[in-house]
Amino acid sequence: MLELRNIQAYYGSIQALKDISLNIERGEIITLIGANGAGKSTTLMSVCGIVAPRSGEIIFKGEPIQSRSADQIVAMGICQVPEGRHIFPALSVQENLDLGAFLRTDRGGIKQDMEYVFSLFPILKERRHQPGGTLSGGEQQMLAMSRALMARPELLLLDEPSMGLAPLIIQQIFNIIKKINEEHNTTIFLVEQNANQALRIANRGYVIENGRITLTDAADKLLSNAEVQKAYLGM
Repeated sequence: MLELRNIQAYYGSIQALKDISLNIERGEIITLIGANGAGKSTTLMSVCGIVAPRSGEIIFKGEPIQSRSADQIVAMGICQVPEGRHIFPALSVQENLDLGAFLRTDRGGIKQDMEYVFSLFPILKERRHQPGGTLSGGEQQMLAMSRALMARPELLLLDEPSMGLAPLIIQQIFNIIKKINEEHNTTIFLVEQNANQALRIANRGYVIENGRITLTDAADKLLSNAEVQKAYLGM
């Protein structure tokens, strides 16, 4: 479904990504793990059109997208839940969700998807008229994920969904990620500092260090890899 071929990306004169290559098959959960500043978020932002690669190709369903605008990429079926959630705090929960479906015209499908996200996160239905900024951190993460789902993406990009959340909420979020993947066959590209949780729900994983992919394997094998355990799992 998605392939990155030798992607190089820069912030000014600083090179953030150095020949990044990876692939994601339809229906997979793929996780990208690494330390702060390794290039995880830049990789996602390159895919969704926020950071334009200086060289290399990004292929989505057989079509190069590295020159497409962010809104065109959303229309093609890729949607990102950014690090820090970035909901619209002054707008209600309902209005945030409506904006997620901004590019859609299928009213019946929008209504169906609204009920689906409310079934995933019942607290959002209870608080649908509240301003997003009054929600807790965990509830805002639920809203950010739900807003992305309202675009009905084929590929969902998740950037640090567990950041700043209590352990109980983190477990709930990861259970929902798995459920979205299984129930809708939504392909998921997950960037996460909580490598232990991410690898437990993923099919495969990539390790990024200083802008380069240094290791890739099945998720269960990465969990048992001594170097990964020492560097990212606290073992």
